[in-house]
Order: sequence, then structure tokens, then C-alpha cells
Amino acid sequence: MARFVRWYGSNPLHLLVLICSFALTGYAMVRLFAIRPLAVAVWFVGAAIVHDLVLLPLYSLADLTVPAVLKHRTTRVPRLPCINHLRVPAFLSGVLLLVWFPLVFGLSAPYSGATGLSESVYLGRWLIITGVLFGASAVAYAFSLRQARRAARIDGQGRNPDHGRARDGR
Repeated sequence: MARFVRWYGSNPLHLLVLICSFALTGYAMVRLFAIRPLAVAVWFVGAAIVHDLVLLPLYSLADLTVPAVLKHRTTRVPRLPCINHLRVPAFLSGVLLLVWFPLVFGLSAPYSGATGLSESVYLGRWLIITGVLFGASAVAYAFSLRQARRAARIDGQGRNPDHGRARDGR
């Protein structure tokens, strides 16, 4: 086993999962190309071009800009990186938009309505989900910041400030 791990770089389960995922992808590609080969090929080429020429520069620029803008904060607040608290909800919201963009933007004319909902509700629901994701991330960041402040206060005083106090706050 150690010889295999040294040769492959991971355990055999990793290799098995990788082989299964390639097999599933190959099966899906064969099925898709059998139905509409030209449309699938155009979609793959278009997705690669749009991602590499439009989306990658945009989210790379945003990823570099946000930390530069946020680094000019007051020094009273402990330094706690917040970039991942912005990346995660932005990524999840982007994936939802990517998957559901025909319905979100009202472009679902060639698609049949399988949900029974009108396409007018999707934009509002996507915006609500995006707001909830960013709100939950802000709450998680606030808890992390609170813990960092407590740790800084304990380290700064050399002792726990709550030590010796009664539970009722006296």
C-alpha cells in the first residue's frame, strides 16, 4: 500500500473515484453528442472562451481589489481576513446564476416549464438567496471577529477579563 501511495500520490480510493468520475463524464458526453453534437460542441467551446476571456479576468480583478480596499481599516479592530467571507457566497451565488440564468433573466423560451412556476419568480428568489448567503457569511464573520477580539483582549491583559465575575454581570 505504501508503495502505491508513493507511486500514485494518494490512496487507491482516490484513484477509483477519479476513474468513476471520468467514466460518468464520458458516458454523459457520449449521450449528449448523440442527441445534439453541434450544439454541445458550440456550448463547450463557448463556455471555455467566455470563462477564460471574460469571467476569469473579472473575478481575478475582484479578488485582488477587495483586499486592497479593505486593508485601510482602523487598527482598533483585530486584523481578521474577510476575503473568504466574500468569496464563498459570491461563488455560490454565481453557480446558482450560471445554472439557472435562462430562468433568472427570462430567457427560457426554448425550455419547457417543468416546475409549473412562471419565470418571473426566479430573479427575486435568486436575489433573496444571494442576500441570505451574504448575510449568513456576515454573521459568521462577526462571530469570528468577536472571537478574535476576545482573544486579543485576553492576550493584552494577560488574564481572562471575565475571571472572578459573577454570572449576572456584577
